[in-house]
Amino acid sequence: MKAVRYFGHKDVRVVNDMEIPKPTGEEVLLKIGGAGVCHSDLHVIDEGTITGTVFTLGHENAGWIEEVGSDVKGYKKGDAVLVYGPWGCGHCKPCQQSKENYCDHQSEMAFGGGLGLNGGMAEYMLVPSSRLLVPIYDLDPVIAAPLTDAALTPYSAIKRSLDKLMSDEYVVVIGVGGLGHVALQILREISGATIIACDVTDEKLAFAKELGAAYTINSKDADAAEQIQKITGIKKAKVVIDFVGASSTIELGSKIVSLDGDLTIVGLGGGLYQYNMMGLPFGVRMTNPYWGSRVELMEVVGLARQKKIHIEIERYKLDEAPEVYDKLRAGKIKGRAVLIP
Repeated sequence: MKAVRYFGHKDVRVVNDMEIPKPTGEEVLLKIGGAGVCHSDLHVIDEGTITGTVFTLGHENAGWIEEVGSDVKGYKKGDAVLVYGPWGCGHCKPCQQSKENYCDHQSEMAFGGGLGLNGGMAEYMLVPSSRLLVPIYDLDPVIAAPLTDAALTPYSAIKRSLDKLMSDEYVVVIGVGGLGHVALQILREISGATIIACDVTDEKLAFAKELGAAYTINSKDADAAEQIQKITGIKKAKVVIDFVGASSTIELGSKIVSLDGDLTIVGLGGGLYQYNMMGLPFGVRMTNPYWGSRVELMEVVGLARQKKIHIEIERYKLDEAPEVYDKLRAGKIKGRAVLIP
């Protein structure tokens, strides 16, 4: 079968000689409908964050069950499913709570399919356990594939602050990209807070307005923090969610977050923050969440089925993967690119 393989630092190739796996025990073989292309892939490819192994890329995956192992119950050939991305041990306390993204044994394991183990940028994908599947019912797998990260990650980040996102508060979203544009929709649907969106291009700021932002600010402006504070007043923003994670955006977030607020850094921009006692308002909770739980992915599917959220996608063939990564590096993908076998 055809697959997009990672062979090492900056070495990605489309191959045609992979054998189709045969599932045994708890394993499930999926016929892939779509595999999302994520900025996290570039951290693997360009920075070599995963070393010493060759694997198929793609950690945002959806498709139809092709075959199940002898121990699998509750699924049959043809069922449409998502693959939950972070693969834990399945036995520790966080895993039993469906939070495999925070598995106790994460440091001893590969992160999951497409992140150290074979992912879904292929015609077929072998999933190690049916517990890692989430039914999507009537959703199109091509459209649904990015839900596993581009929607799950912001949804989980927002949920941890939901008690602070009241109708008399402000929330700032920094970065209206693959995750940020979904975050705006989620905030619009499940919170009452007034939404302020920040990005560096007029096109993305206009897009943010379409998706529910009440205000937009160009974060390149030297007075971006002052512009935001004119909107929020002295109370500032109760929640700031940074989908960039660069030093400049973390600094912006620290200036605009309120007392007892949440500064949540999701983006992997490699930024640094120099802590000092007076650098943040008192009571601020500064966090760096990773992905989300499998139960939260079920809730994301519910939002998508109700048509409350959607992901802007661009469709490509597997053979086009190298060119798609070049476009992603250049910032020329709007929303999410999806590879279709």
